[in-house]
Amino acid sequence: MTARGYGGPLRYVQGPGVTDDIGLYIAPLAQSALIVIDGFFWETLRPKVEANLTAHGVKSHFVKFSGESSDNEVSRTVTEGKTAQAGVVIGIGGGKALDTAKISALHLGARTVTVPTIASTDSPTSSLGVIYSEEGVYDRVVRCGRNPDVVLVDSALIIKAPVRFLVAGMGDALSTWYEARSNFESRSNNYIGEGYATTAAGAAIARRCHEVLMRDGRAAYVAARDGKLTPAVENIIEANTLLSGLGFENCGVSGAHGIHDALTVLEPTHHFFHGEKVAFGIIGLLVLENRSLTEIHEAIDFCQGINLPTTLSDLGLENVTTAQLLKVGEIALDVRSVIHSVPVTLTPQLIADSIWTASALATQRKNEASQSTSHADLNPSNWTIFG
Repeated sequence: MTARGYGGPLRYVQGPGVTDDIGLYIAPLAQSALIVIDGFFWETLRPKVEANLTAHGVKSHFVKFSGESSDNEVSRTVTEGKTAQAGVVIGIGGGKALDTAKISALHLGARTVTVPTIASTDSPTSSLGVIYSEEGVYDRVVRCGRNPDVVLVDSALIIKAPVRFLVAGMGDALSTWYEARSNFESRSNNYIGEGYATTAAGAAIARRCHEVLMRDGRAAYVAARDGKLTPAVENIIEANTLLSGLGFENCGVSGAHGIHDALTVLEPTHHFFHGEKVAFGIIGLLVLENRSLTEIHEAIDFCQGINLPTTLSDLGLENVTTAQLLKVGEIALDVRSVIHSVPVTLTPQLIADSIWTASALATQRKNEASQSTSHADLNPSNWTIFG
């Protein structure tokens, strides 16, 4: 029988103000900490973190994150960590700051703590880190060998970020179940160690991620748009961060991310967040796998309801050519691409045609919604009688 594997962080704590108690979670891990922190929070969050660590007997050494999780940035951070004799590395900020912290901890042989300041990525919980060039071009994935020891998610901090970050996180999280299913059907390994079959626990988490999004996604969008922290928002923060993170690492990704990666060859897509492009990739994946129109419409309606891209035009690709889409299909089939987990025989033309069809179906859905609204205006029950 095939061996199965499961992995995840040792502790996950979420709620408003949990960073106020950061020292409580760090003290059992080490007495000296290196903190990689986004520059945006240098003046506001750093003093609070330093004071709390000191109160719990932890020495702190801060490094202002440069903005790219590059080899040079990791090297600089590791040097700082050695000087500080850090036993734990804490990442505070977006996905790239957290990746830098995780990879640096690997080189230092230190424990890891992640403190995400946005909910647009599932990086905080995973054992993987991504290295980019100094110019921000993707280079490679680094397996850090272990998941973070502690993930602290301060929802009061996250709700202050523009709602677009939360929405992008929902786009990425929405792919979790669809791509997990691809891996089940193609019998692909997950990302635990060198790869194992998925456990029942991993599959259940991926499925639950989808259920939470469908139930609370739209309500969370409305609340977060105005900076309101409701139970629905808390649920979506958890789905974007914990459920999606555990789901993708324990089940694997496939065509939605494969299409995302290939679309980056087209310059207009560079102006969109990862989760926004993944959202469009989901529709392409469902077309590739010939899922039911009902399921495709469900995904389209959800994305359109929270302002995620669903058409080529939404991604600035209204003038994309047939030749360009075929090139995207060719790049998607790179031997290293995750798209090979899709349980169908793939060709560049099939991928290109599926991308075009996904956009056409989403455009049609938009038009139907617009017509429905127009017809509602003609319904006498909606008229206001003045007299």
